[in-house]
Amino acid sequence: MINTAKKTTFRDLSGGQNMEVTCDKCHVKLNVPDEKIPKNNAVKINCPKCSSEIVIDPREKVLSNKATQPEQGNSGDQKAEEAPETSAGDHSGDNIGLQFSLDDSKLALVMTNNDIDTEKIKDVVEKLGYRITTTENTRDALIKMKEHLYDLFILTDGFDNNTLSASPVLNYLNNISMADRRRMFIALIGDQFKSMDEPAAFSISADVVINSSDQEKLFSILKKSIVEKERFYSVFMEILKETGRY
Repeated sequence: MINTAKKTTFRDLSGGQNMEVTCDKCHVKLNVPDEKIPKNNAVKINCPKCSSEIVIDPREKVLSNKATQPEQGNSGDQKAEEAPETSAGDHSGDNIGLQFSLDDSKLALVMTNNDIDTEKIKDVVEKLGYRITTTENTRDALIKMKEHLYDLFILTDGFDNNTLSASPVLNYLNNISMADRRRMFIALIGDQFKSMDEPAAFSISADVVINSSDQEKLFSILKKSIVEKERFYSVFMEILKETGRY
């Protein structure tokens, strides 16, 4: 059964237009980047919380905008231009890959090797307030990353038998847009790191690196590092606004 999201609102997130869609079944809110949606066709996505289908029709936005604009040079009884009719089967963009995030929680993707206590990492991430997704292989991880906007990534050396230097996951993260990258936090775990070594983290485009033996300190390391990044970018964004660059 198709769950049609009939009410949508639009707001600016991370410097770009996003469509806010509410799932009619579980009522969770999703943020879908406007540029990912075809302008003149309805598309379907699956709700990440309850898996029901949600139909998104950008033509509803057009109709809403026209309805709120005052008429100029026309008589008061002139009818507003009607939006094109839609039907349940009119979805030329069915099942396309859309990035979206849950509006009421932060998302974390945890990718670990067999030598790491994944449950301990999950407990720490949950205490930090994130909704956790785990994956066991690179292919599934890349699919998830293309479908969702994650706020936190935890990637260990040796995930899916790949070193970090040859990791397709890390390569993908290093090639996303700067707007998306600024809102993400990337933590890398490996035996080769000294925990919180800033030059090492910078050299591989991570926000923090953590030695595998420091799992007991993981909560404090992540909390401190995430707070510092949020503080830095709050100042950075204020400067951009003051200089008219944002």
